[in-house]
Amino acid sequence: MTTASSRRDTRAWLPLGEPDVSGPRLFCYPNAGAGAGAFASWRALAPDGVQLCPLQPPGRAERYQEQPHRRLDSLLDDLMTCLDGQFDGVYALYGHSLGALVVYELTRRLRDEGLPAPVHLYVSGRAAPHLPETRARLYDLPTPRLVPHLRAIGGTPEEVLGAPELLDVFLPTLRADFEVNENYRHAPADPLTTPLTVFGGTRDPRADADELRAWGALTRARHDVRLYEGGHFFVNPHAGSLVAEMTASLRP
Repeated sequence: MTTASSRRDTRAWLPLGEPDVSGPRLFCYPNAGAGAGAFASWRALAPDGVQLCPLQPPGRAERYQEQPHRRLDSLLDDLMTCLDGQFDGVYALYGHSLGALVVYELTRRLRDEGLPAPVHLYVSGRAAPHLPETRARLYDLPTPRLVPHLRAIGGTPEEVLGAPELLDVFLPTLRADFEVNENYRHAPADPLTTPLTVFGGTRDPRADADELRAWGALTRARHDVRLYEGGHFFVNPHAGSLVAEMTASLRP
């Protein structure tokens, strides 16, 4: 039975509107610190008949008063509960950076619970999750040491990085997302049977070409790697190409 509170929870995760579950959908999970707004402009790029569904994790935008998740298990529990019934029919999952980890583990959770799998899994901007972590831990760095790392990664406006009062607002959610990513440990399991496409930037400091290709070991189905010119946020200038490819597998 659907309750008023469960409907509220669903709408919180889908702030740009709940999709029609009878039609094809592409759910998009953002990078660390970002929210559904990162994909708002992508909706206009989707072809007729395919619904692009940005996800809004707690701790950002209209959910700023909610505590962000600090562990992947609790995040997945939240997603599975609040979006119960959404992962059905013809749908695909996409995630960038931290989002890549989230949608990969979400696909494994859906499989383990016997629920319909996505017709395709799309990830970008992250090393394959079964590889050992070799990069510096960021989530608990003092702010003066963290800011240079954020500049190197890109994506955070200089107006925020240079303003202590804005950092005080922005960093708690970002640190929580980094904590989810950096405390993750891959649990060995059978490979997925879902087709997988990996997108990467040619100059991304967070995932080199070998780390992107390593995703192929995580599925028995067809898998591809697509490289685009750019750094960690190569997805922004190439949004049109990415949306075209991801929605092609969903067109009625």
